[in-house]
Amino acid sequence: MKRAFLRVLPQLLTLAALIALVTLFFPQFLSVDYQAGRLSGPVIDVLKRGAPVALLAVGMTLVIATRGIDLSVGTVMAITGAVAAWTISAGWGVGAAIILALAAGIACGVWNGCLVAIFGIQPIVATLILMTSGRGIAQLITEGRILTFTDPAFAWLGSGTLLGIPVPTILWIVAAIATVVLMRRTALGLLVEAIGINRAASALAGVNASVLLIAVYMASGLCAALAGIIATADIRGADANNAGLWLELDAILAVVIGGNSLLGGRFSVAASVLGAMIIQTIDTGILLAGFPSEYNLVIKAALVLVILVLQSPNLADHWHFVRENVRRRREPEPSPDVKS
Repeated sequence: MKRAFLRVLPQLLTLAALIALVTLFFPQFLSVDYQAGRLSGPVIDVLKRGAPVALLAVGMTLVIATRGIDLSVGTVMAITGAVAAWTISAGWGVGAAIILALAAGIACGVWNGCLVAIFGIQPIVATLILMTSGRGIAQLITEGRILTFTDPAFAWLGSGTLLGIPVPTILWIVAAIATVVLMRRTALGLLVEAIGINRAASALAGVNASVLLIAVYMASGLCAALAGIIATADIRGADANNAGLWLELDAILAVVIGGNSLLGGRFSVAASVLGAMIIQTIDTGILLAGFPSEYNLVIKAALVLVILVLQSPNLADHWHFVRENVRRRREPEPSPDVKS
């Protein structure tokens, strides 16, 4: 437990520092109200609006742990959102919409996983194929228009509340906890890390690397499907052109801010979702501070760069080296032995 806390401590300190910085510009940032049976306030908005990136980061963490990458998660959001909206518009009901959308996300994950694990295509190329073609698939489903619906039960998944808490917030928290429990309470986490460290050696040790790789990309597709359902339900429509656009970059960035290496191996889902909340806090803080919209991306990039530099292992090693030298200089030199 202590080791897990120390693992996410840099992200917690970064998030606390960002919250303090935003509060300087917008003192009401930490205020939370309870009205009409729901919690509201900027902090609650961060937890809700950060749900898609947090969900994508959960799946992306597992993929990156295997030394892979999934550039198609934003497009999968568009596909699954289109499937859900089309199903609702066809009158098949909320249950069918959710099941078909999740199935579409898993199918996308199987496609990516097979290209990587069976055909040996590099992950960045394999997922780029679906990234570029997937929006065309989504547009075919929606017939090139924004497909809207009015089903309040499905809209509840994107804008409703449960016990006063936004449903998207509950979904990403439950998904993150379930993933952590599955990875750390079973041998799956160790096997995923083994593939990322050395796939050939893990295969020689008896690990079915191909099946596990496909399962990891399926998990990424499932998380993207959940994010697509939330985004579609929130706006009550499927926009194939803009749904999930460039969110794959935010998801990768969240994983990196979480201290996970792009070279694979050891990973932390908790640190990744904290990275997603850091990104959303930056976005919300910039808007609340009143900066012009054209400066938002520049300010966000600068803040993220500072965060990554401060969390850099090389910088940490450098400061450790400096502290050790200072400590040695302050220690008194041992007196030479006096021989009689």
